[in-house]
Amino acid sequence: MANLGFIGLGVMGSEMVDRLLAKGHSVTGYNRTRSKAERLIAKGMKFAESPREVAEAADVVLSMVTNGSALKGIAEGPNGFLAGLRAGKILVDISTVGPDLSREIAEKVRALGADMLDAPVSGSVITLQQGNLSVMVGGRAETFEKVKPILLDIGPKVTHVGGNGLALSMKIASNLSLAVQMLAFSEGVLLAEKSGIKREVAVDVLTHSAIASPMIKYRGPFVLQQPEEAWFDVNMMQKDMLLALDLGRQLNVPLPTTAVTNEFLTAARALNWAKLDFAVIFDVLAKLSGIDTGVGR
Repeated sequence: MANLGFIGLGVMGSEMVDRLLAKGHSVTGYNRTRSKAERLIAKGMKFAESPREVAEAADVVLSMVTNGSALKGIAEGPNGFLAGLRAGKILVDISTVGPDLSREIAEKVRALGADMLDAPVSGSVITLQQGNLSVMVGGRAETFEKVKPILLDIGPKVTHVGGNGLALSMKIASNLSLAVQMLAFSEGVLLAEKSGIKREVAVDVLTHSAIASPMIKYRGPFVLQQPEEAWFDVNMMQKDMLLALDLGRQLNVPLPTTAVTNEFLTAARALNWAKLDFAVIFDVLAKLSGIDTGVGR
């Protein structure tokens, strides 16, 4: 069993630590808000007071934070993980950030004699709980082989896609489809509803039809009732859409459906729905269609 560290104990991070503890690994964790770690501490996770302490304690450090500025925040300074890494250690960053930033941090990690992989995941909380999460990995092949057994304890599908930053490019290419699919699904539901079909019936038919991707199957019902806690809120989804649009501009790839869907996320923020699950783009479209869904009240 491995001596692991985990920085960032949000909804997904906590579930990953749960799985790693269940597999018998030793885990030292850090989260800015300690209260979110209490459940894991009770299960045997050791708590560190800083990212640096995690890096000092573990042989392999995993990190998962919300965006690029958060990643820089846990990496840099006297209490950042860079200050705690030593030769031979491995950092596996699971955050979804820009590929260029990830490569920049990887260079700093290697200058210390350690190594870094970017390893974003595809799936949601329910995917992770069901054991169906997939992991994309960028970085040196030999480093990937060392940590592959650990990543397989998080999800059954682990794929090395190339050098540093390329897993993030793959994740961004994947994630843009989540919101685009959700908007197309919302169009179908509302077209059926305004034709006279009950929304519940339309959702049932569409989530059992040929258009029902795994994401639509578990998120489609959110157009009937938002979850108590957002699985992936509007701000997080828009962050990924903006990463995609930026990458598209860099690579001269037009992303028309991404651009249009991103405007619906902006509209959701304007309606004070930023903290709701991004499935709320249905409610934005419903509002434009003359339907008040009552969301946010």
